[in-house]
Amino acid sequence: MAEQSKPSGNPEVWSAGVGKKSNAQYGSDLMVEMLRELGIKYIALNPGASYRGLHDSMVNFESGKGPEIIMCTHEEIAVALANGYARATGDIMATGLHNVVGLQHASMAIFNAWCDRTPILNLGGGGPQNTTNRRSTDWVHTALVQGLAVRDYVKYDDQPNSVDAVPESFLRAYRIAMTEPKGPVYICLDTDVQEEKISKPMVVPHAQLFRAPAGPAANPESLRQASRLLAEAQWPVIVAGEAGRNPKALPALLDVAEELGAAVIDSDGRYAFPSTHPLNLTNAREDALRNADVVLALDVPSLGVPLGPSVRERGNFAPVISPGCKVIHMTLLDLERQSWVSDAMWLLPVHVPIAADTAVALPQLLEQLRERMKANADAARQVRERRAKVEAIYNEARKKSQGWIEKTWEEKPISQARFFGEINKRVQGKAWALVSAHGRRWREAIEITEPAHGIGGGRGGGVGYGLPSSIGAALGHKESGRLCVSIIGDGDFLMTSNALWTAAKYHIPLLVVVMNNRSYYNDEEHQERMAKWRQRPVENKGIGIRIEDPAPDLAAISRALGVEAFGPITEPDQLGSILDKAIAIVEEGKPAVVDVIAQPR
Repeated sequence: MAEQSKPSGNPEVWSAGVGKKSNAQYGSDLMVEMLRELGIKYIALNPGASYRGLHDSMVNFESGKGPEIIMCTHEEIAVALANGYARATGDIMATGLHNVVGLQHASMAIFNAWCDRTPILNLGGGGPQNTTNRRSTDWVHTALVQGLAVRDYVKYDDQPNSVDAVPESFLRAYRIAMTEPKGPVYICLDTDVQEEKISKPMVVPHAQLFRAPAGPAANPESLRQASRLLAEAQWPVIVAGEAGRNPKALPALLDVAEELGAAVIDSDGRYAFPSTHPLNLTNAREDALRNADVVLALDVPSLGVPLGPSVRERGNFAPVISPGCKVIHMTLLDLERQSWVSDAMWLLPVHVPIAADTAVALPQLLEQLRERMKANADAARQVRERRAKVEAIYNEARKKSQGWIEKTWEEKPISQARFFGEINKRVQGKAWALVSAHGRRWREAIEITEPAHGIGGGRGGGVGYGLPSSIGAALGHKESGRLCVSIIGDGDFLMTSNALWTAAKYHIPLLVVVMNNRSYYNDEEHQERMAKWRQRPVENKGIGIRIEDPAPDLAAISRALGVEAFGPITEPDQLGSILDKAIAIVEEGKPAVVDVIAQPR
């Protein structure tokens, strides 16, 4: 009898169908091979000695294969840029963060990405943990477990201590980042591991064998409960949160709304529903919700925001919906585990919780709804009558918005209605993308009709997020021919204005329009409330808040960073023609900035 062959420990034998032979000469070469295998197209970084091995490998190891380096002037900018890129494209991007100092610089943007549920592969140099190999600055810049600095707001962190551990670390981090609910991850790469000479055969595993799982469908019984409640509802309302993270969910959302004749509210996140559709009552949210008997919430990170009052202050939470309203929530956010920040906010009662991917479960819900509606002889009439009421509210809201636009069109400083309206005029008929939104009323003046018209983001509330994330999103759209528009505030601009250098260096076409009220105005409103409550002088509300005396020249800052810029624009009649000039520059493949002196609200 022939002797059976024994399993071989040779990686080349083991790799049959599982991986391919590595050409790496150093540990960092293998890291770059893993990035390429994972399909990472870009890495945003500010250079640092703690990952000099990785940097060398990206530049000199089989050069030209990627990932392409996108150099940034600050680590917070690098991570925010990766955030915008992922939200615009659905693809993950890597970042390079220089040991503990770079990681701490990046921490605000990592937190924003956590709140946005954005996947980012953050790579940080560190060490060496072997203290005999440290230079003087290595002692200050090396942590015992570097990931502890951000562990409370990443999905996963790791610190592989050998070259052999690198492939699994990268594969696991990528898989966790891309599994719903998605989020940022962090890997600390010891400098000794990066710079170690490889003296044995290594394998680069096939990434497709370690990919994230597909999103789950809904529990059948929960789906039946939801379809029954919706079919029997007198006034159902759909609240669309982050459902647009997967555009495949949106056609089914539109069909469910049409089937029910139900009002839809877009909850200030990603685009989910056309603003021009007569079932869209986003601009009449409280009117839509006040009489709701059933609410279908879809991927809403914080239910209390769309279901609560427009102005929230201290005291008990008072929802707009009635106590008898039944809430259905379809989301995977309940699968998260994190305690550091409760960004889900208030814990509201949910009558039918459904842990499912909306792109999978919404078509299933739609099918059941259609069956139930067909079985009800009176359903068609009820839907027609309900739809007529919804459309009446929609038309009234549109009339009010148009009145606001007409009334304030010629006002000085330039009104928000004029600000948004002039932008709206110039994007109609174009392929365009709104990569950052600012202000409370832009949805009343800008027509948004497809996913690119709103990528959301910024739920962490960190000032300085808007500009670099917009540049990342514009990088993602660079070859699409879309006109990318970023609307940001002046405080946001000043926090990370040097991000414009990256846009100029890499010829990233982006129109940045700054709504400049020369103030951190949100806090002016808070100071006004405090003064009134305490019966103190309201006229002091701007002290320590106004951005003036001197007023920064935002256009000059932009030009100093290599970006063509206009402003400050103070005359309403000049705004349109200046936007035309700036758009022409962007359509040539370059960034441009327009600084507009605008009313605070």
